[in-house]
Amino acid sequence: MKILVSACLLGVNCRYDGGGALNNSVLALMERHELIPVCPEILGGLPTPREPAEISVGRVRTISGIDVTEQYGRGAAESLRLALLFGCSAALLKERSPSCGAGMVYDGTFSGKLVPGDGFTARLLRSRGIRVIPESGIGEL
Repeated sequence: MKILVSACLLGVNCRYDGGGALNNSVLALMERHELIPVCPEILGGLPTPREPAEISVGRVRTISGIDVTEQYGRGAAESLRLALLFGCSAALLKERSPSCGAGMVYDGTFSGKLVPGDGFTARLLRSRGIRVIPESGIGEL
């Protein structure tokens, strides 16, 4: 199976803080599946590192109040384009991210509180019939 994967889960240093989130269970998937790494934030034109951002009332804003909704939308669209180009039937995404969060995201107050919802990329992928799995659901693959 071809799976779109948050690049940070493969150890790519593309997270907002300049680090990665290497997950050895995700790496192990390469033995059975073809993984297509993406970072929607970078595809949307944001730098690494960058300010933390959260979704609030349908918009994405950084901790200093800068609206980056357009970049998140562009990154989601580019991620979808790659998923379709490579024929991905599933996406394994970083949890809680305003791009990749699947099922739960931060509430937009930068307080660490989670609320039900999807990040921009997760929501767009689901809307196009691509199965979205948060990293904690890796056992589903």
